[in-house]
Amino acid sequence: MSTATIITCANCGKSEEENVNLKSCNACHMVKYCNRECQAAHRPQHKKACKKRAAEIYDEKLFKQHPPAEDECPICLLPLPLGNEVSFQSCCGKRICDGCSFSMTLSRAKMAKAQLCAFCREPCTKSDEEAVARAMKLIETQNDNAWAFNNLANSYLRGTMGMPRDWDKAREFLLKAGELGCVDAYYNLGSAYHNGQYGVERDEKKVRHYWEVAAMKGNAEARHCLGCMEGEADNEYRAVKHFVIAAKAGHKEALEGVKFGFVNGFVTKDEYASILRANQQVQDAAKSGMRDKAADYRALTEQQRQEFWLEVATGRLGSLQINV
Repeated sequence: MSTATIITCANCGKSEEENVNLKSCNACHMVKYCNRECQAAHRPQHKKACKKRAAEIYDEKLFKQHPPAEDECPICLLPLPLGNEVSFQSCCGKRICDGCSFSMTLSRAKMAKAQLCAFCREPCTKSDEEAVARAMKLIETQNDNAWAFNNLANSYLRGTMGMPRDWDKAREFLLKAGELGCVDAYYNLGSAYHNGQYGVERDEKKVRHYWEVAAMKGNAEARHCLGCMEGEADNEYRAVKHFVIAAKAGHKEALEGVKFGFVNGFVTKDEYASILRANQQVQDAAKSGMRDKAADYRALTEQQRQEFWLEVATGRLGSLQINV
């Protein structure tokens, strides 16, 4: 016949049966105390085991494979690609893939008409000041638009779009964007501290903190950067774990880190094959013919782009090998 385990205060031994409201250690959850005095008194004995278990709990959260990103282009409804092949529209607050933006630009150019937003059909801005004014109005009317805050924060950070360089304002807006769900904002914060540019002092502790927050919320670029950091510190096992998670999320460059893990025995042959398949599946899901054409256009030189639009205007398409 089994008896119920009696839970007691790790310091004084009082049990819950004595009508004592025991509370777990917030860091490790391994022991309980009846009050703060008991917790403080027991700290010297508990500190080492507590820190070890707390680190284990944190790593369990840090190295958990994040779910697939749910962001999709509101026009083609395909998953938004990783990287910079996405544009933020300050008129409607939507993020649109380059394929849909390029399609709209091309169709309007063929008709020799003014460019419109591919989503809401508002005329495109003609100046930085107009774009900033729209973004400002957007956060006033849509105070929960995380990407509007992120967009303005980057302008404050770099001093672009006619905005003054203001690190305090940039940091405030990035934190707001992160709270509202823009995980890129935490990555951008970490990158600012990592680069030490725009009047921001380098701070490796803050770099790691914000990149880890971004990674745990699903930012594959932050995950890849953490892998690089661990690799530079010769923490190869941890580096490979980051690369594996990033690769499964579709990050192309992370595959090199996974390959390193396979060659050096951190990743089995079957695991390597599975990771490659997962990466390709994410790439395929975000692939479209128009996105490929937009990528071909981005690869052109400035002179080639001018020639391309001249061909569009005159109907002599084809010489630049963008099949539109």
